[in-house]
Amino acid sequence: MPAPTLKDRIKAAEFRFRESYGTDVSTAQARRRAWWDFHLMDHAFLRVWWTNSAMIAPDVFRANQPDPARVALYASQGIKTIINLRGVGRHSHYLFERQACAEHGIRLIDHRLFASGLVPAKDLLALHQTFLTAERPVVIHCKSGADRAGLAAALYLMLICDEPVAVAAKQLGRRFLHFRNSTTGVLDFMLEAYASDQARTGIGILDWIRTEYDPVALSADFKAKRGK
Repeated sequence: MPAPTLKDRIKAAEFRFRESYGTDVSTAQARRRAWWDFHLMDHAFLRVWWTNSAMIAPDVFRANQPDPARVALYASQGIKTIINLRGVGRHSHYLFERQACAEHGIRLIDHRLFASGLVPAKDLLALHQTFLTAERPVVIHCKSGADRAGLAAALYLMLICDEPVAVAAKQLGRRFLHFRNSTTGVLDFMLEAYASDQARTGIGILDWIRTEYDPVALSADFKAKRGK
């Protein structure tokens, strides 16, 4: 077995740090340790003033990962629901958010999407149901507010607002620090595949997800296109 590289050792050290510092907020001491994890390992210090926020539709907003202070601000602004696209977690970002939402009476709904990968159709259909039933005003977020939030915003515009894909796809753009030339371009590739099928057959986005969307095939095609 080859010796671990410097990158491997750094990753291992980061994992050990997160396991010991970021998984408990039940006591004052644990909370302080988790706060360091949140700001250093989850990069929350970058999001204190930069929220990457925008309105998707009336009473529907997108943003990056909120800290407890921003959750409190959301509550004061009348936000009823937060849709967390990072999924259920055991580290500081999720523990702080869950605790803050409970404290301020905001419903937290967890849906896991990926920035550089495509989820099964059932996960997109579940997200659609959440769009239909979530009490508004609602904030949709991922970590940076760039990729997963962009895809969810695009899907919201198509599924709920009946916007054309060309309009919805603008939610994945440089304005939100989404870069299609990276591995996150698979999200753009998905929307382009739908646009092509719709132009050919007239299929709606919901029927496309149910019957035509194939994340495995799309991912393989995207990798082949990138030559990787």
